[in-house]
Amino acid sequence: MVDDQRTHADQRANPLQILLIEDNPGDARLIEEMLKNTEELTQRVRTDESADQLPEMIRETHLEDGLERVQSDPIDLVLLDLNLPDSEGLRTLETVSEQGDETPIVVLTGLRDQQVGVRAIQRGAEDFLVKDEVTSELLVRTIHHAIERARQKRQRRRQRQQLEALNRLNRIGHDITHAVITTETRAELEQRVCDRLVESDAYRFAWIGGVNPGSDRVVPKAAAGVEGGYLENVEITVNEDDPTGQGPSGTAIRTESVQVMSDVHTHPQYEPWREAAKEQGYQSSVAIPIIHEDLVYGVLNVYSSSPRAFTGPETTILARIGDIIAHAITAIERRDALVSDAVVELEFRVDELAEPLVALSREESCRVEIEQLIRGDETLLAYGSAYEVSQDRFRDSVESTDGIDEVRFLTVRRGEFEFELVAPVAISLLESIATHGGRVDSATIEDGEFRFVVELPRGRDTRQMIEVIRENRPDATYLAQRTTERSDRTDMGTPGVLENDLTEKQRAALETAYFAGYFDWPRQSTGEEIADRLGIAPATFNQHLRTAERKFFDSVFEG
Repeated sequence: MVDDQRTHADQRANPLQILLIEDNPGDARLIEEMLKNTEELTQRVRTDESADQLPEMIRETHLEDGLERVQSDPIDLVLLDLNLPDSEGLRTLETVSEQGDETPIVVLTGLRDQQVGVRAIQRGAEDFLVKDEVTSELLVRTIHHAIERARQKRQRRRQRQQLEALNRLNRIGHDITHAVITTETRAELEQRVCDRLVESDAYRFAWIGGVNPGSDRVVPKAAAGVEGGYLENVEITVNEDDPTGQGPSGTAIRTESVQVMSDVHTHPQYEPWREAAKEQGYQSSVAIPIIHEDLVYGVLNVYSSSPRAFTGPETTILARIGDIIAHAITAIERRDALVSDAVVELEFRVDELAEPLVALSREESCRVEIEQLIRGDETLLAYGSAYEVSQDRFRDSVESTDGIDEVRFLTVRRGEFEFELVAPVAISLLESIATHGGRVDSATIEDGEFRFVVELPRGRDTRQMIEVIRENRPDATYLAQRTTERSDRTDMGTPGVLENDLTEKQRAALETAYFAGYFDWPRQSTGEEIADRLGIAPATFNQHLRTAERKFFDSVFEG
């Protein structure tokens, strides 16, 4: 059977192979003699290194044996006698055509009947020869033309199939673009994409997955088509050191490029999922990363029941569909962010930070809450509250904690007090979190554990943030992710002023004054104390504070 995807290396390894199915010894010997020393035939058909080899003639006397040859060997052409011991007439040709797929056939007949030849060509033969009239030159020319016509037919068929596939994909892309306009949620969009891809039966299965926050596992979010439990039976990760992360999905996410598996039955990197894919009839697949700027939303996987189903142009259109999906997800999440105060919170536990305070919480059954972190020029200020512990015990633990220079008590009430901690500013973790669009919302020390919560706008890459924190703090353990409403202190009626109008120094001055009790009566901190904490002159602090106050009150009263 001719394989159009046979490589040049295969062609060099195999000479031109002609299968003669003929039961008459005399006729067979005549044909074999005519092709015995015909290098010209191979040179006409082949243009590579195998062109210098003589054609190889293989003979079978029965149709059944001939069919087995066609199925098992890379046969280039079949010379077929219509009347065999186990088959007669045009039915012989029809059987070989059905089993031989695209292998060209030249019929040998003993009848000088033009109609037999015409009917043979109508039934799938490339040409026919009358045995008594065959010459060596005619045989070579007929074989050459038959192979060339078959090659051109295959080429035209491939081009037609590619054009049909491209037109189909363009229609799918148009429909998906329309779905972007009409869908309200990301989940609805992803499901509609999968449904549309398998709707025309061109693809057997489609699914969209994303990396589970806190792990390297790819989990499905939407799917359509012939699935049959496939996603439940396979494990897919992005870990490049593990075989489960070396397949198309994991590689597409890591490299941010489209990955094509032309034959899942033979590709070595598909080994972990090969048996499950065979059970569902998948033969080739493509994995398209869904990425917008630096946000990795996931991966779109499409499967076909045919090998080599994803060509270069088709893959290009699928990659464009991946871009459309990514832009759509970004638009949906930005729209949601405008009409909602919802944010994403990531919670972590740290094992080797502020260990004396962690030990204190276990020994005294107390709780320490850090509610605000403010960066000055040379210091980091932490404001919070402690419950069910004495100030002396708290001070002793703070003085034993590396990285904290000073503690000051602000408001003291029965069973609790508010405090201010001063630490060096060079804390790379906070800088990295801020660089990636997040902020530390709160931290809690209780029951012998130090936990902190990072707040992110909806739509940010949570997995990237988790990796950033792990790189800075190898002792950090990711615990949970949740969507919640924006905390009250960030929603002060005019959040746009705090986030957009104030400079970083003006906001630091205003927040420090607020949390240090500068606006309380009596004042918990003086302007000089706050300026010292921020590492600036008192006059500079007053200038920043007054400017911030004016901008804030302008927005309140003018609004």
